[in-house]
Amino acid sequence: MGRITVRRRVTRLTVGGTKSIREDVLAAEEPLEIRVGGTSLAITMRTPGNDVDLAAGFLVSEGVVSRGDDFTSARYCAGTDDDGMNTYNVLDVSLAFGVAPPEPSLARNFYTTSSCGLCGKASIDAVRTTSAYSSASDALRVDAALLTTFPDRLREQQAVFEKTGGLHAAALFDGTTGELLALREDVGRHNAVDKVVGWAVRENLLPLRGTVLMVSGRASFELMQKASMAGIPVLAAVSAPSSLAAELATELGITLVGFLRGDSMVIYSGAERIVESGVESDAEKAQLESSTVPAESTSSESIGVA
Repeated sequence: MGRITVRRRVTRLTVGGTKSIREDVLAAEEPLEIRVGGTSLAITMRTPGNDVDLAAGFLVSEGVVSRGDDFTSARYCAGTDDDGMNTYNVLDVSLAFGVAPPEPSLARNFYTTSSCGLCGKASIDAVRTTSAYSSASDALRVDAALLTTFPDRLREQQAVFEKTGGLHAAALFDGTTGELLALREDVGRHNAVDKVVGWAVRENLLPLRGTVLMVSGRASFELMQKASMAGIPVLAAVSAPSSLAAELATELGITLVGFLRGDSMVIYSGAERIVESGVESDAEKAQLESSTVPAESTSSESIGVA
């Protein structure tokens, strides 16, 4: 796995028991400088791997690109360690001809930590980036039973988490068939989402209509914003959402599901997209009853006409 994991000698201590020295496996965390056309845009702390996807997804989140054709190439450049070896921690992205470079105001004044996707932004208003896509118009309906299978399927595919226990994951599912389209891991939950979105950019799949974004942790404001920028209609999390994430979901017409565990979930926004096969909602029952003419009335009217 290369630099995705790092081995380290640790001391395991059990109170009242034994103490032993052993080798443990940690998730790697290193800085990645993202440049666009040679100009530095941001430095983010991430788990090495799928860096091009990370950069592409980051540019979608920032509103710099919105289609696969906008993103042409990326290459590692200057950046060496004490031994003169390339650290692969500086990535320069090239945009297609005619695509405007990032506004100078987007440049981070300091690096983004692995736990924060918005550090360096001046205010909440600054991150309400206008998406090129409308999630509210997506007609997707997700079977609730199918949705409950996503957390276990995400966990089963977390290869690095099994070794370290210290990585977030994000997965993109087809909301109708349940097909797992892409999965990425990272020490930062926002990085994992950017890597998934970046994969979609490079596959030229934006907007991601009809999909569900499943995340292994909580659903925060920045993850909701990233889903919106990629045109994703449903964001599901195994843990709780923040209040601001729920407010933004309602504002954008995105379905937000939290505490997706076992056979239960809590729907904070867009509940109409989550359906149960063979189970009618109260609204559907009321509509059916109002459109059905009683048998006795039909018989009486028939006799009258005759």
